[in-house]
Amino acid sequence: MKKNLFLRFLDVVERAGNRLPDPLTLFALAALLVIGGSWLAASMGISVIHPGTGKAVSVVNLLAPENIRRMFTDAVANFTAFPPLGLVLVTMIGIAIAERGGFITALLRVSVHNVPRPLLTASLVFAGVNSSLVADAGYVVLIPLGAVIFAAVGRHPLAGLSATFAGVAGGFSANLSITSLDPLLGGLTQSAAQLITPTYVVSAAANWYFMIASTFMLTLVGTWVCDSIVEPRLGPWKASERDTNDMSKLSATEKKGLLFAGIAFVFMVVALAAISIPEGSILRDEQGGLKPLEKSIVIILMVMFFVMGLVYGRITGSIKDDKDVATMAGDGMATLGGYIVLSFVMAQFIAYFSWSNLGVITAVSGAEILKSLSLQGPVLLVAFVFVAMIINLLISSASAKWAIMAPVFVPMFMLMGIAPEATQAAYRVGDSSTNMIAPLLSYIPLILVAMRRYVKESTMGTLLSLMLPYSLVTSIVWAIFLLIWIYVGIPFGPGTPTFLPVP
Repeated sequence: MKKNLFLRFLDVVERAGNRLPDPLTLFALAALLVIGGSWLAASMGISVIHPGTGKAVSVVNLLAPENIRRMFTDAVANFTAFPPLGLVLVTMIGIAIAERGGFITALLRVSVHNVPRPLLTASLVFAGVNSSLVADAGYVVLIPLGAVIFAAVGRHPLAGLSATFAGVAGGFSANLSITSLDPLLGGLTQSAAQLITPTYVVSAAANWYFMIASTFMLTLVGTWVCDSIVEPRLGPWKASERDTNDMSKLSATEKKGLLFAGIAFVFMVVALAAISIPEGSILRDEQGGLKPLEKSIVIILMVMFFVMGLVYGRITGSIKDDKDVATMAGDGMATLGGYIVLSFVMAQFIAYFSWSNLGVITAVSGAEILKSLSLQGPVLLVAFVFVAMIINLLISSASAKWAIMAPVFVPMFMLMGIAPEATQAAYRVGDSSTNMIAPLLSYIPLILVAMRRYVKESTMGTLLSLMLPYSLVTSIVWAIFLLIWIYVGIPFGPGTPTFLPVP
């Protein structure tokens, strides 16, 4: 079959990416580039005024003696403080027991026999979009699981991985529920709006209606891209023996193991509710919020996987004693060797980029350029989404970017009659759309490790060619969806306006 122009373009992207050095070398070179770039920019005296604080932000020369010293003294701290590292390692303890004890395989077999094949892709994307409810756990648990499920039914595992990745990363701002991101962004939006209207209040549910609708829209988009573009391009999957799981129906013992593991899960959920829902409970803070619960997600996931895997293993006989548990946990950790090494180098690169202030300066400069163009209406909103997409490639934190952009764009848009809630929604569209192709995404090492389990020669080029179609289609469709939402006048959330009177 003759490939169309877009598929040939993706092949070019993959070939170009495959000519790049190994990701370990690539991030090491990027770190050196940041060091050299910081020296050059600092010597030119480049600086900007941070719109949030009103203070000058200058480029920090990383070749200054104190910063060279910092590279040595903080290297270990950079590594141990690398955001995904603790999450991945701790969660893997529980996952290793669940996987090697047979619990995850049994669960997959049930899923394969009960989920209709036409809905398999959609179910993975949908689960990925809603995984933001448990912060970043979707990156660790769901993305590798998407590959396993596709391989189990004879479909290309990289297609399953990419679909789940698109849901987790591209749909990070969407959800059926309010997540921890909503009050965080809402607080920044409110502060920016009060520069114009001192009494303006932005609710944590300011974008809830829009994000609920976006969840279903993104599920449809991710499913279409996977089934129509990504998987056909990958071609048929030829599974090796080690990639093939027994997908036969469960035996009576295995069913019993799953039943008791399910009962254990229910007990754990009830226990968790008992220590988090009532006022004054253990996992509530002094203000009655659930921040302690949010911070405990990693250990909660580990315990749940551990207990369910242990219960299943004991009943089926795959776990006989504590020595089996220790061996399984150790074997699970051993599979992360490549990820740990790559994480060390990536942690240094991200730290250097943060120290240099190059990301902040680029973000502020981009915001000022858009502001100076004096665009109007739909063109302005699309341009704003585009700027957020570009900045997202340089600064991965959604709140850090919004702290820079909100004080510029929320007041400007208010003076043009666009409500802060609408501006925040537009930002979230741009922020999420390029997550899956952002080089600074800290979970890239983990995703590459998952890919190489099935295709050993997978590189950054492979990953980019997989995810670029999702990013392009998501950004276009979601931006159009946003514009339709705004100009039809549908509320973004409970009681939130779309337009304001123009002063």
